[in-house]
Amino acid sequence: MERKVAYPIVLKPDQEGYYVEIPDFDIATEGDTIAEAMEMARDAIGLMGIDMEDDKKCLPAPNSKAQDVEEGDIVTLVDVDFVEYRRKVDNKAVKKNCTIPYWMSVEADKAGINYSRVLQDAISSILGTVRPTKY
Repeated sequence: MERKVAYPIVLKPDQEGYYVEIPDFDIATEGDTIAEAMEMARDAIGLMGIDMEDDKKCLPAPNSKAQDVEEGDIVTLVDVDFVEYRRKVDNKAVKKNCTIPYWMSVEADKAGINYSRVLQDAISSILGTVRPTKY
């Protein structure tokens, strides 16, 4: 997968802002302003791209599909850095619940232990991985 790619999008003004078509991926999104609509398009392309990569599918080439453009529509490009997008998404925190004995909880609280940090360090140690830098 290329690191950074620019895909065409079509911004269609409507009563609430902008409806955004992303022809190469056959998806759409929306935003209240042009800037928000472009950011939503970038996010949609990024998510779709890494999902396709995870499913071992090839990404469509930019301009691979015709754009349905009407008068008043805005056609522009949105760049997506798939490597950076994956880094952000993969480093997103997820909540996990765990159970420990009461006495351990009391002692850990007294010591000011950060449960999340300890669990992350322990899992990283067991897996033999290095914890990624937070972005």
